[in-house]
Amino acid sequence: MVEKPILTVAERRARRVIRRAKQREANTGRARKMHMARFAASQGSATADSSSKAVSTPRLNVGCSGWFYWHWRGGFYPQEMPTKQWFQHYASRFRTVELNAPFYSWPTVATVQSWRRQASPVFIYTIKVCELITHVKRFRGTKQLVADFGFIADLLGPMMGCFLFQLPPSFHYTPARLNSILRQLDHKRRNVVEFRHASWWNEKVFAAFRETGTIFCSCSSPKLPDELVKTADDVYIRFHGVRQWYRHDYSAEELAVWSERIRKSGAGRVWAYFNNDREGYAIKNAIMFSRQNAKRRGTCA
Repeated sequence: MVEKPILTVAERRARRVIRRAKQREANTGRARKMHMARFAASQGSATADSSSKAVSTPRLNVGCSGWFYWHWRGGFYPQEMPTKQWFQHYASRFRTVELNAPFYSWPTVATVQSWRRQASPVFIYTIKVCELITHVKRFRGTKQLVADFGFIADLLGPMMGCFLFQLPPSFHYTPARLNSILRQLDHKRRNVVEFRHASWWNEKVFAAFRETGTIFCSCSSPKLPDELVKTADDVYIRFHGVRQWYRHDYSAEELAVWSERIRKSGAGRVWAYFNNDREGYAIKNAIMFSRQNAKRRGTCA
């Protein structure tokens, strides 16, 4: 067997840059195909599958930001377990996942249909919206793209959770940007917006989100306000880390602070995803957080 060459950090970075450029180039074509599929469905084609019985959405939804991490092998995933069994192993522990892959690569209809087939009907997917909308076009003239990406919810049916729109740190608050975002969202969907610049934590933003029923993403992360923001009946929290991104192992006491914030907020439904994937901390912390909030378990329409 020929061993794979060991790449330097610079070589790995160069390959990643090339791969990301190819993904970005492909996203435009993939978005066009999704638009065509959405149009066909609106004309009565059987593209979207709405045959599943309605399933109520749980009040408490806790999981990880992604499930396919090579560094989880030998820890969360047994060393000998084939990768094709990883999702089922994850789904045996959690009933929801926040998919990060669609951010990098706009999913095809076939991919979304495979998500449905691989999971039980009670499993829920939250989808991170493609960067073509949030980072490349930065919500400039993207209303059709938002609608096309929203077709994923029609394909997933009751297995659809939230759409997560994450904006880059360079995207500062302005009234025009706020209005542009809210004008282009489809408010029939469950929309979550995550900002990475602290200027968005202000009452004008919160009021506008409340008026449209848009969910403001609360973040546990370095250099962003450490608070639970409630702008809809649902609250949404992403746990990235306290002092370092993606590497923090949350203590029971740190998570209890957020659990108490949720209790005081009176939120009807909770979405919480752990993005601190290093060392498998996300798995451990998500289980701990679920147990702290177990009394909220149940369902509501």
